[in-house]
Amino acid sequence: MRAKRIHRTWIYTVVILMFEAWSQGSGTTEDTSGNSNAFLLLTDVNREAAFNLGTNVNLTCTNKTWADILFIIWDVNLKNKNCRLSVINDGKDIDSCNDGKSIRQTSTGHLYLHIPNLSADDVGVYRCESVYSGGIENYNIQVDVTAPPGLSAWLERRDNKMVAVCRAERGTPAANLSWSYRGSSEPAVKTQLDTEGFITVESHLEILEDFDPEDLTCTVQHLSWEQEKILVPKPREENYSFLLWIRAALVIILIFSGCFLLALKKCHRPL
Repeated sequence: MRAKRIHRTWIYTVVILMFEAWSQGSGTTEDTSGNSNAFLLLTDVNREAAFNLGTNVNLTCTNKTWADILFIIWDVNLKNKNCRLSVINDGKDIDSCNDGKSIRQTSTGHLYLHIPNLSADDVGVYRCESVYSGGIENYNIQVDVTAPPGLSAWLERRDNKMVAVCRAERGTPAANLSWSYRGSSEPAVKTQLDTEGFITVESHLEILEDFDPEDLTCTVQHLSWEQEKILVPKPREENYSFLLWIRAALVIILIFSGCFLLALKKCHRPL
């Protein structure tokens, strides 16, 4: 890749020098300082950018206007495909992406790459090369999506132990989960990455028998939110119903046992 970049840079250099020679020969440029362009300005920029899922994204890689640019190329390297978009001043445009991405121009003549309805399929590296009279700009932009997770928390019984579960489902990047209470052991955290790049984080905390569950909270932090979310785990409906049935059965057994003992005492009472 590095050798390919150097090779293309030399091609761009030749193009710019030919353009400069043609401009000076045709009298379209005027150097009032008496100095000619003795060198080319090369700019290399690497940056990362994260955007909310489903939003429209605009990427820029130069502050030059369309009047100054000879051509601009966007090489898009995604998980599922690689493609290219380019425009040439007074030339033919190229678009091998065919997915809605396009190179657009503002009212002031600045160019940008437009990505509509950002999805997980748009995550990747966007390489931009813009060539203008006097220099070359190379940008490598790592584009990621930010998606808030779905939240849930509950209590369940496992092997005669009460366990609190806090779940942040299908978010990106991964959410951070923490408990307001230290259980009988450290929380067990499970992280799962699905095929679309979304992350599910689940934290399990074993609760001591003498602890009041009403005092337990799970705090969830995520890049999508300015403020953290706080959840209070409640017994799952099926577990709660099961516990009610057990309690009701115990009460019935105690009542019948008491009645049986009372009947036995009456039977053994002397006449």
